[in-house]
Amino acid sequence: MASRTTIDPPPQRQPRRPRTRTALVVGTAALLAAVGAPAVAGTTQAASTLGAAAAEQGRYFGAAVAANHLGETPYASTLDTEFSSVTPENEMKWDATEPTRGTFTFGSADQIVNHAQSRGMKVRGHTLVWYSQLPGWVGNLGATDLRSAMNNHITQVMQHYQGRIHSWDVANEAFQDGDSGARRSSPFQDKLGDGYMEEAFRTARAADPAAKLCYNDYNIEGINAKSNAVYNMVRDFKARGVPIDCVGFQSHFNSASPVPYDYRENLQRFADLGVDVQITELDIEGSGTAQADNYSSVVRSCLAVSRCTGITVWGVTDKYSWRAGGTPLLFDGNYTKKPAYNAVLAALGGGSSGAATCTATYSKAEEWSDRFNGKVTITAGSSAISNWTTTVTVTPPQKVSATWNGSPTWDTSGNVMTMRPNGNGNLAAGASTSFGFTVMRNGTSTPPVLGSCTAS
Repeated sequence: MASRTTIDPPPQRQPRRPRTRTALVVGTAALLAAVGAPAVAGTTQAASTLGAAAAEQGRYFGAAVAANHLGETPYASTLDTEFSSVTPENEMKWDATEPTRGTFTFGSADQIVNHAQSRGMKVRGHTLVWYSQLPGWVGNLGATDLRSAMNNHITQVMQHYQGRIHSWDVANEAFQDGDSGARRSSPFQDKLGDGYMEEAFRTARAADPAAKLCYNDYNIEGINAKSNAVYNMVRDFKARGVPIDCVGFQSHFNSASPVPYDYRENLQRFADLGVDVQITELDIEGSGTAQADNYSSVVRSCLAVSRCTGITVWGVTDKYSWRAGGTPLLFDGNYTKKPAYNAVLAALGGGSSGAATCTATYSKAEEWSDRFNGKVTITAGSSAISNWTTTVTVTPPQKVSATWNGSPTWDTSGNVMTMRPNGNGNLAAGASTSFGFTVMRNGTSTPPVLGSCTAS
């Protein structure tokens, strides 16, 4: 969800949320080839907005939206220009839609849905069953009444929007943080037991058979006890025919909990269960190149997984972010595009007309017991380039012992290598070159993290 709840050590979230660590990257062209997608014929110019660039990759790119900001021209203009999907930030939660039992209020949510649909945007529904942002009357019900109220709430809300919502977060944040993988205490869990989640999904399928039904959570972005618990639940649901179509990975990251190194691997293992995966509440605290590289890593991880159907950032502008002090979004408080925006657009294969762009693709070559060789392929975008730059970060105590076909420099830690051309900077549109390096494992097998590619 977001606009509310907890993080890794949980600072009790209200309407919002958190994150995890950093993954390696794959270039768009290679990714599409790997999943068997047809190569896009060379176009005269790359898509110049997030939504358009994502659409060319078969994905949506959305934002969480607050109804009370839609009347602000820069907010609505940025939303309408850049994004192809919206998620109501708080307007579809239980306290907003059914503040009194049996009395439903859809005005603010309708405003968002109508705005989106009038502009050809998709809508994600968020959220039906969640322990937080519940009106007080829900927690005061006994088990029989609670079951009835839960099923009625799901049915009434979903049928109100039937045919207008592409994916619903049916259940949200039902698992505890930490190593237990246990269910979180809530009125539903405490009074109805583990079976409430299955019942919620079955009720949701009956209410709108065409909508995708998702489970959504935070701190499940890497492989850990919590994500394993969710994985086991999804596997069980699929085995028994419980209707679940997708899993949402909120992806609230910061310097203490960066993008996990096994992010892509984790997305893929869920996809292998036969469900779509969606990045549902992405925001990354920070600024500059570090923030840009983390955003790029997330986008590339999604592109690497054929069943990753879309990305939603949790807000339009830093000005209204639930983590405003961490400046976590793609547009600053003045709606100016940040380096992170440019990195995301480039990772999606987009760019301004005639702009020099490139993608960087990592692959492991030879490996031995104490070392391995890595290869990075640099591919020019839709325009010729004369120079390129990317970074490779290794995990201590790993060290790069040799490089070839590039000119490296190092940061003071010796862990981040910035690679530039060594006579191989000039590339025609769509052409590629590569450089390589040897990593001494020193007891650690973590793959290196590739930064975004910049070109001129």
